[in-house]
Amino acid sequence: MTGEGLRGYLEYLQDLGIYDLYRTPGPTDPELGALLLSVLAEKTRAASAPVTSGPNEPAHPFSSPLAAKAKPETSKGMPASTLPPRSINPFTTNSALVESAEPGADSAGPPVTATMAPLSFNHRAPLPEVSVEASQKAAVLQSLPAEIGDCTRCPLAYAGRHSIVFADGDPNARLMFVGEGPGADEDASGLPFVGKAGQLLNNMISAMGLKREQVYIANVVMCRPPKNRAPEPVEANTCSQFLLRQIDVVQPKVIVALGSTAATYLLGVKQSLAALRGQWHDVRGARCAVTYHPAYLLRDPKMKGEAWKDLQRVMTELKLRPGTQS
Repeated sequence: MTGEGLRGYLEYLQDLGIYDLYRTPGPTDPELGALLLSVLAEKTRAASAPVTSGPNEPAHPFSSPLAAKAKPETSKGMPASTLPPRSINPFTTNSALVESAEPGADSAGPPVTATMAPLSFNHRAPLPEVSVEASQKAAVLQSLPAEIGDCTRCPLAYAGRHSIVFADGDPNARLMFVGEGPGADEDASGLPFVGKAGQLLNNMISAMGLKREQVYIANVVMCRPPKNRAPEPVEANTCSQFLLRQIDVVQPKVIVALGSTAATYLLGVKQSLAALRGQWHDVRGARCAVTYHPAYLLRDPKMKGEAWKDLQRVMTELKLRPGTQS
């Protein structure tokens, strides 16, 4: 893990009230140890500085609405700071979460680790008993960003993000694309798939005989991971609650998972794209096809033909006529 990523995790953990992290035996890596000490020094200075904020403002830069509402808890004499953080809601954490340290997994990593196995979207929550009316879908989706707010639910909030990238497209779309997460262009604009990979996705949509405005586009996570790395399980599982709700509101007939990360979290399996492509999967009542992420196709243009085969299967399912290929 990079220094920037570790700093984000440390700030996230302190925001949740986990302070004992700094009292554990120090790492053997001198550079990592120095980073831990520097972060601790920043926290100490912030804690000792005079409080100049107003009555409704955070007391220091690392406070959040979640931290302000948190109340100390104890269990059988255990100090509150050693308790695991409570999940924000039933979707926040995976039921297969293992909350135990894994010695030797990363000897130079943070002293607290957790392993999350994938959990398919079909098993995260029951399907809604009542569908949202077509005329109400836009309003329901527009209410979600307000609920998300200035999100601090996972470490990506502290990793240098500029925008929370929600989604884009037709609330009544029959076709939905799900990618991995925002890149630099998306982080700057606040819209998904607007960079070079987004331009290629637009061409793919056009080749299917559709316009971008006729489909719905979202990502597994809404905040840009540092250096465009793949989302960590805690990040993807935390953010998936909102993607799940978008799917349940839009109720597309077909979902296209763009790349292995999207496929892993939608389907709850860790398999190669070769094993997942060429067959239909079920996600929240929609038929799901797996294909290559546009960013991968930019790196390996030879695979565009294979991706086009996947999209042709989707077109057959939706009875679409090919448009102008680009």
